[in-house]
Amino acid sequence: MKRRRFGLLALLVAAVAAAAVVVVRAAEDGTPDADELGRIAEEINRQVPNVGLGEGSPAPPDAGEWKTDFSKRLVPLEEFQAGGPPKDGIPAIDNPRYRYARDVDYLEDREPVILVRVGDDARAYPLRILVWHEIVNARFGNLPVAVTFCPLCNTAIVFDRRVDRRTLSFGTTGMLRDSDLVMYDRQTESWWQQFGGQALVGRLAGKKLRQLPARIVAWEEFRRAHPDGLVLDIFTGFSRNYGANPYPGYDSIDSSPLFPVRNADDDRLPAKERVVYVEVDDHAFAVPYPALAEKRRIEIDVDGKRLVVTWRRGVASALDDVVLARGRDVGAANVLVDGRPVPFTEPFWFTVAAFRPDIEIVED
Repeated sequence: MKRRRFGLLALLVAAVAAAAVVVVRAAEDGTPDADELGRIAEEINRQVPNVGLGEGSPAPPDAGEWKTDFSKRLVPLEEFQAGGPPKDGIPAIDNPRYRYARDVDYLEDREPVILVRVGDDARAYPLRILVWHEIVNARFGNLPVAVTFCPLCNTAIVFDRRVDRRTLSFGTTGMLRDSDLVMYDRQTESWWQQFGGQALVGRLAGKKLRQLPARIVAWEEFRRAHPDGLVLDIFTGFSRNYGANPYPGYDSIDSSPLFPVRNADDDRLPAKERVVYVEVDDHAFAVPYPALAEKRRIEIDVDGKRLVVTWRRGVASALDDVVLARGRDVGAANVLVDGRPVPFTEPFWFTVAAFRPDIEIVED
């Protein structure tokens, strides 16, 4: 039986449809009309009152005012779509607070958390928080990082925030491209694609963020392995219904992406199939979850290196049940190259098809 329980998401879809899914269009000089952007944000907020992801939050005074240099861009501005909330309507966490894992009592055993480890410093970023904020600007000692999660793509990606000896901090643009989060840096207001970590619009267009190894694990696994590890505190300074899932049923394999994406006709895999996406040198691989769950371990030889992808059960989907902790068990993956952790993510297939149509699918 197909599952179509989109809850609050359905309301957002209707409102965006009513707002005609407005795209940003450039004037002849390459600069979008600020009044038009403001009108779009105002209209979307009027039609989507208090439905969860910051849509009900007051729009910042400069919601329609960008300092971005729109004349510098790698892709047409028409490829960006208004996702619903305005600029910073989904607020990033800029001053994260932490608790020791042994003192945390609000997480359930199977709840998914993003494990980030830099040296001996292991931290957990619960998806029950990231699903509402999408970006955490954090520091591991002297290393500034951005912990990001795009619910529409199921992409948990961690970046080094340094570019050309400059430390950037990131917020949400309110825009999407191929249904993926578009971030902006507050220093130049350039627009960055989360998937791939590249600046597409603005002064920094063409620059790319360095991705750091990170993975999703069950809270029980993190707590057992790192009792002295730090966990993002649920007291973020924002009022959100942490623990509730604003995207119930979104990851149903029978459903389609919420927004239009390129290469939507690539049916090598179902659009909402989870895959492990990893790049090694100039090669990119997608390992479908069903094959990985069956075999538990898939090895790939690439340019003399041994890529090992493993899977283990016991991790709840963050995009399934109304109560996040009750999501069905989808498990989680880990990736090593020659025994060392490497960056990877676990997106839906439609995301990979949009951004890397030349991908090699590995199932055994």
